[in-house]
Amino acid sequence: MVRLTVFNIILSAVIFYSDYSTEPSTMNHTKPMPTIYIPHGGGPCFFMEWDPPDNWNSMKHYLEQLEKTLPRKPSSILLISAHWNDAPVFTVGSGERPQLIYDYYGFPDHTYKLKYDAPGNPSLAKQVKELIAKTGIPVKEDPSRGYDHGVFIPLKVIFPVADIPIVTLSLRSDLDPTAHIAVGKALESLRSQDVLIVGSGMSFHNMRGYNPRFYEASKQFDDYLNTAAESDEDTRNGMLTAWSNAPGGRQSHPYEDHLMPLLVVAGAGGKDIGKRVYSDKVSDVIISGYQFG
Repeated sequence: MVRLTVFNIILSAVIFYSDYSTEPSTMNHTKPMPTIYIPHGGGPCFFMEWDPPDNWNSMKHYLEQLEKTLPRKPSSILLISAHWNDAPVFTVGSGERPQLIYDYYGFPDHTYKLKYDAPGNPSLAKQVKELIAKTGIPVKEDPSRGYDHGVFIPLKVIFPVADIPIVTLSLRSDLDPTAHIAVGKALESLRSQDVLIVGSGMSFHNMRGYNPRFYEASKQFDDYLNTAAESDEDTRNGMLTAWSNAPGGRQSHPYEDHLMPLLVVAGAGGKDIGKRVYSDKVSDVIISGYQFG
């Protein structure tokens, strides 16, 4: 009887230890991927000398550490770039081997020889198109679309091995806030398939405003975005839809292509409360990144 009791105790301990040791892994795989709005810097800034030399250091460091913050390695990446902004309808890049688009000008020669050979994912592209189409929003595919610098420059820092398939999604050229939030909402389910949804832009993007005179405007708008991100879904979406009326809004974004990727990832964030995951003074203004989930 004593032997049986001791055996049961040992067996119970083994079962407990086994359950405990596997629990983090089990929990890890039930958590959906977050959605993230990242700053992608200026042109190929992370791969060249700059003046001042440390201008992009904190941003690059944030991007370098980002993979470590994810619950696991993504199965694929769906990236919405500010630099695909001329499509009259939402368009999905569906090529198998997209080429790089060096859509920056006047930079050192070596920056036009940068490589990033991540494959596409046509089957995911088809799914993205179908999810958007189900909402009644017009959408199409473009198998010839390459990776612009809003795609390959930050991803080359975050995932330098380039072994994760990428699908790109355009903005819609009218830059309607409601439509971009709605498209994000349509794509929320992809997070449970380990798809990392990334919006690539800049929370401040006024090409004439990177100077101390615009610091206060950038700070006011950054505070507004942070309040929106930390609010419940309905409040957040309302604030993001009304972004142009926010303090510093139009001064921060005379043309809002670099803001719209945030609205897509916020939509895909669903009910998850957002948070500011990066913020620093860069080129005399405040630049931030946000995450949902």
